[in-house]
Amino acid sequence: MAAVARWWRAGLPGLLVLLLRGARAEQTEEHLKREHSLTKPYQGVGSSSSSLWDLMGNAMVTTQYVRLTPDMQSKQGAVWNRVPCYLRDWEMQVHFKIHGQGKKNLNGDGFAIWYTKDRMQPGPVFGSKDHFLGLGVFVDTYPNEEKQQERVFPYISAMVNNGSLTYDHDRDGRPTELGGCTAMVRNLNHDTFLVIRYVKRRLTIMIDIDGKHEWRDCIDMPGVHLPRGYFFGTSSVTGDLSDNHDIISLKLYQLTVERSPEEEKRDKEVFLPIVDNMKLPGVEAPVEPMSGLALFLIVFFSLVALVFAIVIGVIVYNKWQEQSRKRFY
Repeated sequence: MAAVARWWRAGLPGLLVLLLRGARAEQTEEHLKREHSLTKPYQGVGSSSSSLWDLMGNAMVTTQYVRLTPDMQSKQGAVWNRVPCYLRDWEMQVHFKIHGQGKKNLNGDGFAIWYTKDRMQPGPVFGSKDHFLGLGVFVDTYPNEEKQQERVFPYISAMVNNGSLTYDHDRDGRPTELGGCTAMVRNLNHDTFLVIRYVKRRLTIMIDIDGKHEWRDCIDMPGVHLPRGYFFGTSSVTGDLSDNHDIISLKLYQLTVERSPEEEKRDKEVFLPIVDNMKLPGVEAPVEPMSGLALFLIVFFSLVALVFAIVIGVIVYNKWQEQSRKRFY
């Protein structure tokens, strides 16, 4: 009942949302974590030492939204949570708005939602640092790769980085993305939402952007391993093209999920972000160490082969000596 009430308070038809997500929810309880949530009236954000959120760059707070960047060229802004998140399973609901004067393909560049080890680090990836450790979800509103014809922008994608990968701007992050979907999110008169859900090492991203109060699947990726203790944040950047990138709310929910003993064993703690069975550029698959038995068998059969070779060598040498003596008599 608490989950139903939450969706009604958010102005959404809660029963419809719960039915749509029920197949994935298993037996899940949800609890809003205020220390990781950003909501109106944004009291003290960016100005108070007691605030749980920091502003960076050109970001500004109003009574209705946190504006990451205004509709002006060469702006960069971000808002970051001060409290590291140690939740095992969670859901981040993002209420956002992207709007501006630019016509189609004459606007940019979009914004990113982060769950990373480092915070408040400006850089070239939607206003935040490259070679990050953690998860980045990108709402990209401008296509940089001119020759591609396969996808329509705006486009949402996700990337998990262990610190060694570069986000390829010229190719809109395609070499390292986990998946994505088209999302027409600019200059809409209704609310737009994005949900990032991380449960049992499964990353799911859904969007509600059509004004129908319905979630639509965007990304569903199993085998995603994210360490605990990272920070949530969101950032944006404009270049020659621009848009207003507004965050209306970030709401983080702790998800309490039942696990079997096998799932408990499988979901052990990790210290570097990784994705199972996914080959990414510059990332070599880890080589599993040999077991003690395997090492013993290798050494044992190597010694047997060596002894066998020595015996054969001695026999051949003796035969050769006998043949040599016969030639002299």
